[in-house]
Amino acid sequence: MPEDLKPPHRRRPRYRGTHPRRFEEKYKERAPQGYPEIAAHVRDHGKTPAGQHVPVLVEEVLEALAIQPGQRGVDATLGWGGHAQRFLEHLSPGGRLLALDADPIEVPRAETRLRGLGFDADALLVRRTNFAALRAAIDEAGWHDGVDFVFADLGVSSMQIDDPARGFSFKLDGPLDMRMNPRRGLAAAQWLERTSADTTAAVLADSDEPYALQIATALAARRGELTTTRALADAVRAALDRRVAVEDADLAVRRVFQALRIEVNDEFGALDQLLRQVPACLRPGGRAVVITFHSGEDRRVKSAFEDGRRTGAYEWVSPEIVRPSPAEQRANPRAKSAKLRSARRSAD
Repeated sequence: MPEDLKPPHRRRPRYRGTHPRRFEEKYKERAPQGYPEIAAHVRDHGKTPAGQHVPVLVEEVLEALAIQPGQRGVDATLGWGGHAQRFLEHLSPGGRLLALDADPIEVPRAETRLRGLGFDADALLVRRTNFAALRAAIDEAGWHDGVDFVFADLGVSSMQIDDPARGFSFKLDGPLDMRMNPRRGLAAAQWLERTSADTTAAVLADSDEPYALQIATALAARRGELTTTRALADAVRAALDRRVAVEDADLAVRRVFQALRIEVNDEFGALDQLLRQVPACLRPGGRAVVITFHSGEDRRVKSAFEDGRRTGAYEWVSPEIVRPSPAEQRANPRAKSAKLRSARRSAD
C-alpha cells in the first residue's frame, strides 16, 4: 500500500502517573486473555480486575445444589457467568442450564465468554429477562415439568460496579443512574428529584440506615442537583453530624447507594416474585440456593424458605446461613457481606 494511503498510526491515550486510575484506562485489566499477568497481579493484592467479576461462595453453592450430569437448572442471575461456568461443567454430559439476566449490556458479553469456553446452545440457553419472570422463562424453554435447581446471586456484578457510566458506585464520579437495564425506568437522579423526603426516608430505613430521616431531608433540599455519584456521596456526608466518624459516614454512603439501587430497580418486588415461584418450578427433590448481600434481601429469603417448609413445599431448609471463609474474604473483599441460604423441595 502506498505510504500516503496508509491510515495514520494512533497511539493509545496516556494516563497521568505510573498507574491507570480511570476505568477506561485499565485496558489491560479488562483484557485478561492478552494480559493474564496483570489480572493475576491485581488479584494477588486482594482486588478485582476492572471489568471482571469473582464469583462468591462457589464451592459452597456447588455443595448445596449437588448438581448431577444430565440435570437441568436455572441460573437466575447470569452476570459475568462465573457460577454458570461451574454449573455447566458439573451438568456435563447431557445437562442444560437456563441463564437469566436483565442487563442488556452485560448479557451479550457473558454469553460470548461462555460460548468461547465451548458451551453451545444445547448446553446453555440465555434469556435477557428479570428473574421475576422465572416461570415464563422455564415454560418458554419447554421445561414444563420444572428444573432440578434454581440459583440466584443478588449481588451487583463487578462489571457494573467498576464502570462509572453505570452509576452504581461513588468511588469514581459518573452519572447517577443505577439501573440494571439502562433502557427502562427512572435513573436514581430522576427518582430523587421526584420523590418526597418521607418516601426517601422510608426507603433508607428499609436498608437499616440509622440516619434515614436526616439524610432524606438533606437530599430533598437539593432536589434536582444530585445528578452524579460524587454529588450524592458528598450530600450524604454533609447531611451527617460532624461528630459522626469518617468510617461511619462511609458506611452511611454505602447504605444509601445500596438502598437507592434496590428501589430504582424494584429489587425487593422482583425478589418476592421469584421466591413465590421457585417451589412450583422445582422438580421433586429440587434445590434452591440464594446468595444475598443486604439484610432486607436475607429477611425475605429466610421468610420465604421457612414459609415453604411449614406448608410442605420444602422438606428441608438450611438452619444457618453460610458465609465466605476468612480466606475468601481476604482474596475477594467484595464477598465479605455475602450470605447463602438453601432449601430442598419435597420429594413427592
